[in-house]
Amino acid sequence: MKLSKSLPLTFFYIYFFSLKIFAQNFDDIKRYKVNFATAARANEKLIALRSFSANNQKYLLLVNPETLDTKVDLTSNYTTSSLQFQNVLAIFKNTAYVKSIEAAAAKDLQLQNAGIDHAIPNEKGITLTIDLCPSHKALDRIIFQSVFDEFKKTEQPAPLAVSVSGKWMLKHQDDLNWLKSLVAKKELDITWVNHTYNHEVNKLPLSENFLLAPGTNLDIEVLENEKLMLKNGLTPSVFFRFPGLVSDKAIVEKIESYGLIPVGSDAWLAKGQQPNAGSIVLIHGNGNEEIGVKDFIQLLKTKQADVKSKQWLLFDLRQGLEKEFE
Repeated sequence: MKLSKSLPLTFFYIYFFSLKIFAQNFDDIKRYKVNFATAARANEKLIALRSFSANNQKYLLLVNPETLDTKVDLTSNYTTSSLQFQNVLAIFKNTAYVKSIEAAAAKDLQLQNAGIDHAIPNEKGITLTIDLCPSHKALDRIIFQSVFDEFKKTEQPAPLAVSVSGKWMLKHQDDLNWLKSLVAKKELDITWVNHTYNHEVNKLPLSENFLLAPGTNLDIEVLENEKLMLKNGLTPSVFFRFPGLVSDKAIVEKIESYGLIPVGSDAWLAKGQQPNAGSIVLIHGNGNEEIGVKDFIQLLKTKQADVKSKQWLLFDLRQGLEKEFE
């Protein structure tokens, strides 16, 4: 980079320091915990969800309560004031963030598909969510390539949400790096959704399966997965998807107490559920749901003309809820 004499030296300190933060390595995360606070800086008023240390620096995981965007930043960049979760709900009650939590809680009695399941009413398009549960099979890259190929002339980067589990990340580094490369090339805009660390499944009834299985440790399932996401260069969103879409009232409340918004689906393609305007579509991209992948590819083919005329779009989960609750 060629230095310009017309720019103060402090500019370059800021520039190179910001590059260092951007490339920050989070391999040695310590004291990672739920830690709610207001975090203010200039005209920004964010909510801190987590605090942790790495490389002798203190960091916060922050959410913008209006846009639902998350980011990691140095604690020292903000003036913070600690809050209890109930205070967050009260102080930010008129924001898209809290309204989304409350909307998800309204369906907490359902054994399956609790949470937000329809993001944008009456819009011409869908919100696409792709789940990556633990699997020995390779990533279905054709899903992501098809999305890019179909939408590159109308929406670039194309928005979608990927629900990622810890055990998938540990076994599929090449596939994960490939997804990250699509984001870096601005082919896709991925919202990373917490899908638990272990994603356990057993042969018991649903009421004792997945996260409802006896002995489940939610701190491991939620927080260890976030730590692994950060170590892999992913910024955790405020969204959470239950394995198997299975939950009960108590566990929905616990997940929300982490500051997370459960996301379900009203169009799980492999189960024959057809998407409507504004649907949250669910397919699995981990190699274990061939029929769902085929159905999605077919759906794209039938919508080709509408895509080209911008009559059928992909919607960002965050922006959809921001619009829903504005």
